[in-house]
Amino acid sequence: MRITVFGAAGQVGSRAVAEALARGHEVTAVLRSPARAHEVPLAAEVRIGDAATIEDVVDLSVGQDLVISATRPAPGREAELVTATKVLLAGLARTGVRLLVVGGAATLTMPGTAGVTVMDDPEFPATLLGIARACADQLEACRADTGADWAYLSPPALLEPGRRTGRYRLGADDLLVDPAGESVISMEDLAMALLDEAERPAHCRVRFTVAY
Repeated sequence: MRITVFGAAGQVGSRAVAEALARGHEVTAVLRSPARAHEVPLAAEVRIGDAATIEDVVDLSVGQDLVISATRPAPGREAELVTATKVLLAGLARTGVRLLVVGGAATLTMPGTAGVTVMDDPEFPATLLGIARACADQLEACRADTGADWAYLSPPALLEPGRRTGRYRLGADDLLVDPAGESVISMEDLAMALLDEAERPAHCRVRFTVAY
């Protein structure tokens, strides 16, 4: 497959690039600044572009089989996440290329709470409300779109660097927890789940989630 990754130097994006390359795919790694090119594996083709610029989205998706969006704005610029997602959807509606969005866990429903979402939990950290609300708006933008072929991956409550175990569970709109009540996955296994979906599409215009 020919895969374009926006946010390719980020924590999730870089792992998605590495996973795709390990599987033999051709990867175009999109960065907003050439200063971070050294953070991308040499086997990837580095291109400079912006997910919030429709001309870049169209140019970098033409002829590709898939686009992955793993962008994350800096604190205080959370609204950029929604803008970029809307532009990606509009651009890929033009080119007909599928979009996989790595989103947030904020809108997942907590088990046993009669519908309370992760971000509505009284114990949810106030410092994360900005990005949580942006991710909620991002998911809503996807659901409101009628032109693009997309799927939205929500991570579990805890997503951190680790190792690739080769295992995960799939879910839909509910937060997945293990028998100990933990909701977690490594970034490496999230990337594996993302590329599994890329190679064997099972979610069309819906959100899905993963965890151990």
